[in-house]
Amino acid sequence: MRKIYIFAFVFTVFIALFNCNKKGEQSASESILTGTITILVDETILPVIEDQKMVFESKYKAKINLIGKSETEIVKSISEGKDSVAILTRSLTKAEESFFRSKKIKGRLTPLATDGIAFISNIANENSKIDLNEIIALMQGKPTKLTGLVFDNANSSTIRYFKDLAKVQELPKEKIFSFKSNNEVIKFVSENSGMIGVVGVNWLMQPMPDFQEIVDKVAILEVITKNGTFASPTQDMIASGLYPVTREIKFLNYQGRSGLGMGFASFIAGQVGQRIILKSGLVPVRVPNRNIIIRKEILKK
Repeated sequence: MRKIYIFAFVFTVFIALFNCNKKGEQSASESILTGTITILVDETILPVIEDQKMVFESKYKAKINLIGKSETEIVKSISEGKDSVAILTRSLTKAEESFFRSKKIKGRLTPLATDGIAFISNIANENSKIDLNEIIALMQGKPTKLTGLVFDNANSSTIRYFKDLAKVQELPKEKIFSFKSNNEVIKFVSENSGMIGVVGVNWLMQPMPDFQEIVDKVAILEVITKNGTFASPTQDMIASGLYPVTREIKFLNYQGRSGLGMGFASFIAGQVGQRIILKSGLVPVRVPNRNIIIRKEILKK
């Protein structure tokens, strides 16, 4: 009987040591600059994050798998603990992060940029301006002059943004349409006069080369502001607060340790990452430094 107890004790110790060694190997294989990680990204801001991934992977021995999904899908996956790192245009509520609080994991939130939501129309349309009050009225199901509003996805962050703005829970059944991606919205608007598309501005500033021809067939509308002036989703108007339809891009990290998620977030929030943000047409949280070299003499050929 004593031999059985001794054998059970040794076996338990062996299993414990094996598990500790396995965890050690896993943590050693990932650091803030190395390893592999999967990050869920709001589809409306995917292009600029793909640019960040490309540069980051060229500098470090890391593999970042970006998965573009709707905001609703990402929040569900994070809140259930299936994923731990995401890039969204909002923070999680206390209820949504309860899984990680139960594990005593405190989330890290890193502001990355300010994004503008753009309204687009067919380039042949004569009207180049839109009243935000008309958009709100349409979302509330009230009569408007607008033919229709086209969103990227029924579960997207842009629809959630305008539902919050209009203070509605459900969308009206008429004049509201949705597709599966921002590119589908741009293509539909380019082919249908009178329709208004709602897309993230970075989809218009840096389209794929084979999609540029379609982007050229749509026009970005100016929005009538509260004081009666007009504003476009340009970097200066977004940064100054003149453009009224903006949201913050945030990096949400619930890894609970110093892993690759922390490293990628720091990279985007750093000098190189913020320059990529600036180039994309969005507004960085901090303006990257510019080094100006002044020469005392003009070099002669």
